Amino acid sequence: MIDQAILFVASFLANTMSAFAGGGSGLVQLPVIILLGLPFSEALATHKMANFMLGAGSIARNIKNRDASWRFIIFMAVTGVIGTIIGARLIIDVPDRSAQVTLGIFTIALGAYSFFRKKTGEDHAPKNRNIKGHIIGGAGLFALGVFSGSLTSGSGLFVTMWLIAWYGFDYKIAVFYTMAIVGFLWNLTGGLSLLALGGDVQWGWLPVLWVATFLGGWMGAHLGHLKGNLWIKRAFTCVALISGILLLLK
Repeated sequence: MIDQAILFVASFLANTMSAFAGGGSGLVQLPVIILLGLPFSEALATHKMANFMLGAGSIARNIKNRDASWRFIIFMAVTGVIGTIIGARLIIDVPDRSAQVTLGIFTIALGAYSFFRKKTGEDHAPKNRNIKGHIIGGAGLFALGVFSGSLTSGSGLFVTMWLIAWYGFDYKIAVFYTMAIVGFLWNLTGGLSLLALGGDVQWGWLPVLWVATFLGGWMGAHLGHLKGNLWIKRAFTCVALISGILLLLK
């Protein structure tokens, strides 16, 4: 019972932060699952099978968002899901410590980029919406899908910044797209892929994780509506910098 309470609180807080800032829930939720006694491979599969509810909660809050293009969501889904499946297969070949250090460095760089590019993501400035732009954008999303499937956390932050830097979205809509695709579809695909490859899941913990993750996703999206792009950018920058430092210190 105590384990369930710890899981609920940690998952709710982690996913509220993630849905507000555009990623980073795995840096809190996954270590908590491991600390409660699961081996890494089972903890990772459990985390991914739970975290698709993050996207579901965000979608529930944003279902009437008129700024969202469902055609673009389908585009993101198609380009990224194949990469996610490939990434789940590659995870067994990735040296864990090397991957963490590399991810930590790039995540800190991501936070620094957000900090020093003062106006990036604060306003909606569409660009690269032609065929060439979508080919390059889709290739980037495919690569990030591989990244999402093969590493434990951090992919949401990179997808959010890719959508801002390449397509010119503001933070609010970029975070929504990230939650809808990475939070929901890519996490679900990654979890099912790990199951298909023989991974174990702690099914007894999933109900409380599903509820906490859904509520966190809804609350983070709600905070995004209340606070706007500037506060989302500040949260994104802080989460990226702190996440990168924690990955280096692990």
